[in-house]
Amino acid sequence: MNGSIQRRVVSKDGHNNIRIDNVDGMVKLYLHDIWTTVVDMKWRYKLSLFVSTFLTTWFFFGLIFYLIAMTNNDLNTEQALNHTPCVINVATLTGAYLFSLESQTTIGYGFRHISEECPHAIVTLVLQLVLTGLAEIFVTGAFLAKLARPKKRAETVKFSQLALISKYKGQVCVMVRVANMRKSPLVQCQLSGKLLFPYVTEEGEKIQLHQESVKFQFDSSEQCPFLVLPLIFYHVLDENSPLASLTAENLKVRNFELVVTLNGTMESTASTCQSRTSYVPQEFRWGYEFKPLLFGTHKGKYVADFHYFDEIQLSNDSSLLQDPINEKLLLEHEYHKDRTEEENTDE
Repeated sequence: MNGSIQRRVVSKDGHNNIRIDNVDGMVKLYLHDIWTTVVDMKWRYKLSLFVSTFLTTWFFFGLIFYLIAMTNNDLNTEQALNHTPCVINVATLTGAYLFSLESQTTIGYGFRHISEECPHAIVTLVLQLVLTGLAEIFVTGAFLAKLARPKKRAETVKFSQLALISKYKGQVCVMVRVANMRKSPLVQCQLSGKLLFPYVTEEGEKIQLHQESVKFQFDSSEQCPFLVLPLIFYHVLDENSPLASLTAENLKVRNFELVVTLNGTMESTASTCQSRTSYVPQEFRWGYEFKPLLFGTHKGKYVADFHYFDEIQLSNDSSLLQDPINEKLLLEHEYHKDRTEEENTDE
């Protein structure tokens, strides 16, 4: 894998990295589920839909009122004294458009108003209020649904840029740091993983993306009661792990993707949310551990300094540094450390 770009199913920010192509009837499929289609629209398209919905309905029904006035001979300037227009003071298309706007927005009639002489004009007015009311409910609901989606809450969950392999409680583990960026906690949090890699079955079938579950836990439980502080979840590399064959030597040449998913419940709304990220072999570090980022204050509080969130350091466990790769890393680390101390002394 050296010198090539690792393909991903899930990007680092949790978005789907797969393009769907050559699907027959794609537009028809999207229109069958119009609600999801509108909710998933980008904001610029949603705003355009919102504005065009009002402008189109105002003009459409304004045109109908204009045609009603035309068939009733209301546009003729020389009218009989006993002639009553369908819509009072509507003699142009602009006037009909303004009457439609006043009716739909319910701002109240003034100069223009409907009369009792034309039942079809009254029916048109009723249809306008009913149909446009439904359209406004749909568009406004789509706006609120997009704003209230748990997806936005999931964006305030932060994952470490790197996955580290180090010892925890005497066992070699894959460790990932997760943090909640809001003060309101996420409750009943559970971190799970899927390992995606090419696989050849015993029958010779080639599976491009074979999936195996990767269990993460926090302390002795797979579930965290609430996520307030930045926590480190770990996966034990034992004989049951799909990553059991991973070593410091083959780490950089392996071809896999570890998709990590955090599921939690928002305390404020009781809605579930999900946040994702992924790690490829180039984003694993063997023999490293996360630097502490939680500090106490003299006021009895804790401070989480996110300057150290992605900071890592070599593990103190020498058993992880027996291979040549990590011995080289250790020597480089000690060299840079000594050089920094010399520069500080000279200053």
